[in-house]
Amino acid sequence: MNYVDRYLSCVPTRKNHLQLLGAVCMLLASKMRDTTPLSVEKLCIYTDNSITPYEVWDWECLVLEKLKWDLVSVIANDFLDHILQRLPLPQGKVDLVKKHAQTFIALCATDYTFTMYPPSMIATGSIGAAVHGLSTSSNDFSGEALTELLASITGTEVDCLKACQEQIEAALAENLKQSSQPRQEYSASKNAAYPDSQDVSLTSTPTDVTDINL
Repeated sequence: MNYVDRYLSCVPTRKNHLQLLGAVCMLLASKMRDTTPLSVEKLCIYTDNSITPYEVWDWECLVLEKLKWDLVSVIANDFLDHILQRLPLPQGKVDLVKKHAQTFIALCATDYTFTMYPPSMIATGSIGAAVHGLSTSSNDFSGEALTELLASITGTEVDCLKACQEQIEAALAENLKQSSQPRQEYSASKNAAYPDSQDVSLTSTPTDVTDINL
C-alpha cells in the first residue's frame, strides 16, 4: 500500500490499470520483505489472468522509476516489536496483541483518512486499540495510563495518540458493522428457505476464525 499510495500521488492512473499496479507493488514488496518473493505467474493467476507477465515486467520498471528506486520504506509494522517489548504485558499475550495490532494496521492501510498519521503513530494507536480491546492489561495499566506510556515510548503527544486510537476503533466498528450486514441478510433469507437450519455465530473481531462444516 505504501508503494501504491506513493505512485498514485505522482502519476495519474486509469481505473483499469489499478489491478496491474497493485500486482506490481505486491511483487516489489515481496522482493523487499520475503525470502521467497511472489512469482509473476502466480500474481497473474490471482488476477484471473486479466494481466500478463509482460505487463507486470514493464510496469515493474515503470513503478521503480516513478518511486526513484526508493523501496526501503518504513511502515507501521516495523515499529510493533520495538514498542511491544517495552510494554509490561503478560508474556503469553504479546503475540496476541501483535496479531490484533497487525490487523488494525492493515485496516488503516485501506482507509485514506489515516494518511495524515505517520507510521509510528498508526503502530502505536493500533497497539493501544489491541490492548484495550483484548483487555489484557491489569487495572493499573489501562486507559490513560496505557496511552501516556505509549506516548512516552514513541515521543508522541497524548492527545494526538488518543485521537488516532479512537479513530482506529471507530473504523473497526464500522468495518464489522458493514461486514455483518450482508451475512445477516443472507441468514434471514436462508432461514426463510430452510426453517430448520441453525444460525452460524458471527465472529466478533477480524482475526477471529469460525469453524465451518461443509
